[in-house]
Amino acid sequence: MNAELAVTILCGLAIAVGVAGVIIPVLPGSLLIGASLLAWAIWGGAGPLGWIVFAVGMVFVVAGMASSAVLTGRRLKQHGVPNRSVLIGVALAVVGMFVIPVLGLFTGFALGLLLSEVQRTRDLKAALRSSGAALKATGVGILVEFGLACAAASTWIIGVWIHAVNG
Repeated sequence: MNAELAVTILCGLAIAVGVAGVIIPVLPGSLLIGASLLAWAIWGGAGPLGWIVFAVGMVFVVAGMASSAVLTGRRLKQHGVPNRSVLIGVALAVVGMFVIPVLGLFTGFALGLLLSEVQRTRDLKAALRSSGAALKATGVGILVEFGLACAAASTWIIGVWIHAVNG
């Protein structure tokens, strides 16, 4: 096995972990995809094609990260969910990750968000509405970023095929 093939295999594995990391926040996500695209452009042996794949893939990565943040932030503001509630949700997500492996991350976030909103609004129904809206907003942001991460991964796969056929 030559070095270029090893780099291609390692980059492919890292991109797969990055795509999964968009959905499973414990794993690195879009940043790992971007770093893998860069590594393949530098050491993958594809020459100018590698840099084209990197540039196109990074457009998808950056668009995914930005749209996720913008969509989620906008929806949270529309529903009046303060950053404090989200931070408490994240803190309990970290705790939940250790208490209940895998599912604890999601359960802890939802529980922390709800508890913070109950404390803030002093009304369970209002807290359920705002927490539900926050969870939906987060889900939409994750789905958009996931779709664009898949587009970046697909760009890399197409680049690998083109390189293999022309190589």
